[in-house]
Amino acid sequence: MLKRNLALATLMLSLLAACGKEEKPVQLTEPTRDTACSLDGMTLVDYPGPKGQIHYASGEVSWFCDTTELVSIYLKPEQQKTIRAALVQDMGKTSWDKPQGNWIDATKAFYVQGSKKHGSMGPTLATFGAQADADKFVAENGGKVLKFGELTPDMVRLDGGMQHDQHM
Repeated sequence: MLKRNLALATLMLSLLAACGKEEKPVQLTEPTRDTACSLDGMTLVDYPGPKGQIHYASGEVSWFCDTTELVSIYLKPEQQKTIRAALVQDMGKTSWDKPQGNWIDATKAFYVQGSKKHGSMGPTLATFGAQADADKFVAENGGKVLKFGELTPDMVRLDGGMQHDQHM
């Protein structure tokens, strides 16, 4: 199932990359034991909750152990790198405690803010590919469903996250 999801995501990203420009397709990869968060160096696979990855036009990939980090970087007005793809995990299709695969376009995802579920840095944005999955999650865990365009930099401030870390 994981390989099928990776193949499907790679195909979708290849098609997106082919639209309008002749760029190499984004090479979707899974985090490994050696994959560290680009912001804080934490090992991604050691923590619960959805992860994120940003692929830049330069070929560089930034990994995030928490979706709040990814959205914070994406929304920064001083962001100078050209983003080719931003991906988050569909938590309607993977385990919260040990998420694997199921990567979706971050700009098309549904986000749940304010749930009782925590990610690597404490409170996080739960991400879903389908509104129905996000609504079900809210019914079970609280929070509010938002679309990517409704997220603001104030919602994804990164200060104070360490005080919420349960694994350090």
